[in-house]
Amino acid sequence: MNIPFLGNWRKRHEGARGAGLAAAVAADPDGVAELLAECELLRVRAGQRGLELDDSPASLAALDQLPPRWRDDPEELPWLGNDAGLYLGTVLVRNVPGAVWSIRPGGQPVVRLASGREIDVVEAGLDWAMAGSPELSQAYSESAEK
Repeated sequence: MNIPFLGNWRKRHEGARGAGLAAAVAADPDGVAELLAECELLRVRAGQRGLELDDSPASLAALDQLPPRWRDDPEELPWLGNDAGLYLGTVLVRNVPGAVWSIRPGGQPVVRLASGREIDVVEAGLDWAMAGSPELSQAYSESAEK
């Protein structure tokens, strides 16, 4: 998985891929959560359409209602999907009790729920960006259920 703003950080930290990021999550979970919450491309594109992303479940429903014009740009599509997944994860972590960011051994960020279930939010974001399904609000609702 390629997260642009983490590229330089990864270059400075040696070891197995993802090990440095996993250590960063353990040492400073709030700091890493802030980095993962940036989702700059998604926030810019949503803002261009008059939607301010406030890290709430309602904002996921609003994103679902946007016309999928990003599908017209095959170069931007995977980046926007990645951001959509990280945004979904951010909304989960900030609104679902016990939800936290976790890093798989390969370096992929996922959200771990209090139940221990892991949500591959980046995959969900990519599916949403490419096909519109499942909707981000639906992925949130299914993940937030107890």
